[in-house]
Amino acid sequence: MLDALSAVDARRWAVLTRAAFAARRAEIDALNVYPVPDGDTGTNLYLTLDAALDAVRTEHERAGVLGTATLGQECSALSRSMLLTARGNSGVILSQLVRGFAEAVAHSGVVAADAAVIADGLRRASERAHASVTRPTEGTILTVARAAAEAGTAAEGDGLVAVTERALDAATRALKATTAQLPALEQAGVVDAGAAGYVLLLEALARVVHQDGAHLGERIEPFADDPSLRRRKEWGQVGAVVHPFGSTDAAAGVPDGVPGGPAYEVMYLLRDSDEARVAVLRQTLDDLGDSLLVVGGPDLWNVHVHVEDVGAAIEAGLDAGRPYRVRVTHFADQLAHRRPATGVAVVACAAGPGLRDVFTQAGAVVVSSGPGRRASAGQLLDAVRACHALAVIMLPNDRDTEMAAQAAASAAEQDGLDVHLVRSHTAVQGLAALAVFDPTLSAARNAAQMSHAAAATRHGAVAVADKQALTSAGPCQPGDVLGAVAGDVVIVGHDLAEVGSDVVARLLAGGGELVTVVGGAQAPEGLAGEVGRRIQLAHRDVDVTVIDGGQPHYPLLVGVE
Repeated sequence: MLDALSAVDARRWAVLTRAAFAARRAEIDALNVYPVPDGDTGTNLYLTLDAALDAVRTEHERAGVLGTATLGQECSALSRSMLLTARGNSGVILSQLVRGFAEAVAHSGVVAADAAVIADGLRRASERAHASVTRPTEGTILTVARAAAEAGTAAEGDGLVAVTERALDAATRALKATTAQLPALEQAGVVDAGAAGYVLLLEALARVVHQDGAHLGERIEPFADDPSLRRRKEWGQVGAVVHPFGSTDAAAGVPDGVPGGPAYEVMYLLRDSDEARVAVLRQTLDDLGDSLLVVGGPDLWNVHVHVEDVGAAIEAGLDAGRPYRVRVTHFADQLAHRRPATGVAVVACAAGPGLRDVFTQAGAVVVSSGPGRRASAGQLLDAVRACHALAVIMLPNDRDTEMAAQAAASAAEQDGLDVHLVRSHTAVQGLAALAVFDPTLSAARNAAQMSHAAAATRHGAVAVADKQALTSAGPCQPGDVLGAVAGDVVIVGHDLAEVGSDVVARLLAGGGELVTVVGGAQAPEGLAGEVGRRIQLAHRDVDVTVIDGGQPHYPLLVGVE
């Protein structure tokens, strides 16, 4: 149990929250009631936080404080980054909740946040979220944030564990109650989507405080496994309009995309303004449309509104300052999903320069991604758009990048793109999949063939142990060579080439015609070639391909087709 949150703990909280959003993104999206792309709440929450964490990492690298930033630096950097990366109503509201916590830390000036600081953060988060909304409504994330703040404040004198537990309990109860607070939610039999996301954030905090699964990068599964996050079984009988887009998490007083409402979503960032001009902008936009959010200050604001007159909304921004990153969504176009049936491209992740070259030569758009620096959903989404194709196949080539790829695919579909995810869990599976890609076939046909090729490729790896541990093959010491098959350690040895050859022999025990050996950045010169020669001597009927992949951590990756 923790009695205060350090900078490291705060980073864990943020990473666990992102993992929770990734794990439950589809479920939160499924709570949506109305057909509006802005209402893809789970996807927007995930993409907002994912892009912000990526921006914070870049900022800290440039400042030379990566891994050593103070609690105040971590919180302020994340708060500002989320203002820049916020997507949709839910992302903007989330940015204000984080801003409240950051302000509490800054006000306290502490090195580690104790119960009083976290309780103050809950209060400020609730106040910031409420203040950002022009027309607050009960039964939204605002209601749940207030309940959490009140419970956390009441428990302040009982320590950090009590603050987090009681805030989470109160938020969970308030979430379940949202169904009866908004007619649209009651009709559909669902809870508020944005509020469900906030409960996940609080659960991540509780896990960190309890030191339960709080290690960076650990998968969260299950997370907030609560029946209230699912539709009623009798959904189809309640008379609601069912569609995968849209939400009542708008917190701006009206559900997003009510039929007959504004046809466009307008979002932009605003600079070179001040509080007085922003106040005029807020009133002007409130007269023009609904779902209005104007947050930020004193030098940067994020503006979100649903309107009929896009030009007037942007002109109002020009009168108030300098708008940029202007984004306009026409809801009807999003719902129509109009796509010409031409042009299929591939986006592939690569962990090293050699692998990048191979995938690039095969015609893929490549995103650098591997252990220690995996691609974010935002980076993958940018790569999909950079293809300039209306059908894209994604190869994550890493099990831990798959969730980010799923979120990027979902966001790309909002832009009318046809995206297919091939579940390639290693680079060798990605290579096998790309080998059968045929640009003359449809995306669906290619995705089916590539998925089959990836699944049919047995894979292994060779690594060097950096600490003492107990593996499936017995104990290991630092410096021992570990051979893995399908992610499970099956060999503990001392020679890289011998272990690599043994891994290949085990993979070939089930048959195979083609072996691919990929040498890593830490591999001794000639290691991959030596393993390739041993394979050819022992298995003369097998074709061997050797690649200098340059991937970190794994001197050898092996695939058998």
